[in-house]
Amino acid sequence: MNLAAFEAFVKVMETGSISLAADQLFITQPAVTKRIHSLEEYFGVKLFESAGRGVQATHAANSLLPKVKSWLNELGDIHHTLSHEQGQVQGKLKIGTSHHIGLHHLPHHLQRYVQQYPEVTLDVHFVDSEQAHEQVLAGDLELAFLTLPPQGDSRLKYITTWNDPLVFVVSPFHPLAQIEHLTLEDLIQYPSLLPAAQTYTSQITLAEFEKHGLKPKVTMSNNSLESIRMLVSIGLGWSVLPKTLLNQDLKQLDLASNMNRKLGIVWHPGRTQSRAAEKLVELMKDI
Repeated sequence: MNLAAFEAFVKVMETGSISLAADQLFITQPAVTKRIHSLEEYFGVKLFESAGRGVQATHAANSLLPKVKSWLNELGDIHHTLSHEQGQVQGKLKIGTSHHIGLHHLPHHLQRYVQQYPEVTLDVHFVDSEQAHEQVLAGDLELAFLTLPPQGDSRLKYITTWNDPLVFVVSPFHPLAQIEHLTLEDLIQYPSLLPAAQTYTSQITLAEFEKHGLKPKVTMSNNSLESIRMLVSIGLGWSVLPKTLLNQDLKQLDLASNMNRKLGIVWHPGRTQSRAAEKLVELMKDI
């Protein structure tokens, strides 16, 4: 039994699948199964049972998970401490990013980073901003690039990296596209396509309507802004999107609004930060 066995266990718990865990660990399914079996033999318990196309965690697995994650975090802290003492910028750096930031803001900066610090292995996870926030808090990610929450958590550290203006959009052939000097009252007469209510972008949008005692008619929720852009472009309703996502298939509505998202970095100052993470934060501060 070794460290890789525990990492495989955590990945299977996160994905609920041997095959998905293998894909994310870049190893074969038999290798993941072998590592899980080594843990089961060591602890003398059954950790997973077959369940359709995936696996179902047993009570023993659920009991083991928080202890393993805590131990792995402590081991990471030890590694970071030793790395600091030797001034090394190397090892694995596990970060999270929202799809929007990862696709539209981050690539150039990460390219600079990996060229400057070739001894660092970037482990990039694409997750919703809200999930990334929780995973940083839990210690599953060392830092994350996300839409910053309207109300931050006092336990975490935030840096605003980009301002991301939000605009109201429709397809060019939507009835609202032909109207000048629109108001929010005009919008609530038509269906909207917004991210799920728990997302930070949706919270910002709904708060704008609440200021005026209004509530939009939400007919469909989808967390992916790229998906929302496509649905709006075919005429299914209006939405609020980052101005950076405007294209020829969308029309920005003539409506006075000052909505703005803040995009940036979050990390847990109570946890030992690796030199690799520190250097990435320093690089992003310089943009």
